[in-house]
Amino acid sequence: MILVTGSTGLVGSHLLYKLVSNNEKVRAIYRSERKLEQVKNVFATYTPNYTSLFETIEWVQADILDIPALSEAFKDITHVYHCAAFVTFEPDKYQLLRKTNIEGTANIVNLCISTHVKKLCHVSSIATLGNTLNNETITEETTWNPEDDNNVYAITKYGAEMEVWRGTQEGLNAVIVNPGVILGAGIWRFGTGNLFKKAHKGLKYYTAGTIALVAINDVVAAMTQLMHSNITNERFVLVAENWTYKQFLETLALSVKAAPPKKLASPFLLNLGWKLDWLKHKLTGKRRVLTKHLTNSLMSKTYYSSEKVKTALNYNFTAIEHSIFQIGDSYLKQD
Repeated sequence: MILVTGSTGLVGSHLLYKLVSNNEKVRAIYRSERKLEQVKNVFATYTPNYTSLFETIEWVQADILDIPALSEAFKDITHVYHCAAFVTFEPDKYQLLRKTNIEGTANIVNLCISTHVKKLCHVSSIATLGNTLNNETITEETTWNPEDDNNVYAITKYGAEMEVWRGTQEGLNAVIVNPGVILGAGIWRFGTGNLFKKAHKGLKYYTAGTIALVAINDVVAAMTQLMHSNITNERFVLVAENWTYKQFLETLALSVKAAPPKKLASPFLLNLGWKLDWLKHKLTGKRRVLTKHLTNSLMSKTYYSSEKVKTALNYNFTAIEHSIFQIGDSYLKQD
């Protein structure tokens, strides 16, 4: 039996659909009943008969920090997809990020070892990869530098990877995937799905940086193929294309039949924006929307290569423009 953590998130829910569509026996961890509706919404983007597929999943209410509940979920499990993570760039959420991303992953790894799981697939991020000089392409071999001004999310996802590598030293077979910004339909309230919602309402500004993009179907396909392969103890960058933010936001707007942004957000405007956002957070307690690290990423030009996974799996990624218009169409139908 297969276990999926983070099953109500973007990666987890699309992965579940792929697995149950292939008649795999699946157990999925969830934390709250209301999040299950997100999974149904994702399934509905694929088929009108989503209810029957949804009901084939064995659902277990648990938290990756709750070891007794997690231990129950691991009974008779042979393969694990660890998709659960907390995603934020807010510095004041660092301790919560550590608990979820590092301690939670350590719990998954330890149970994989103690229950003799055959293979683990851990969903990481390109945020854990190091930086290069002169805009050289980043690959799996680009070394993480702990002395860099790394954001809190990247630090904790890197720590999570260290737990997986520790597990491989203790006999666990594992693969790690490092996706870029994942685009997928069905969850519109947050994440990249919310970008389609914002684009539909209208975006005024674009930024000067680049963004590494990949469609959710490619992420899920690579994950399942790696799990069925003989490949172990390797990591793989999953980036289909590197785009400018201008191209991305313009295409996003067109996909939902909205006007594209016309104005370039200057470094001065962005830096002023994150400082005002910090002040608002201090005065009202509201969660951060724009941080210093996020601002820097919106302005930076960074390029990633997925040649390793293309070669290992003989894999070809879906064109990003096609994916965006497909997701935009789903948004307009479900909105």
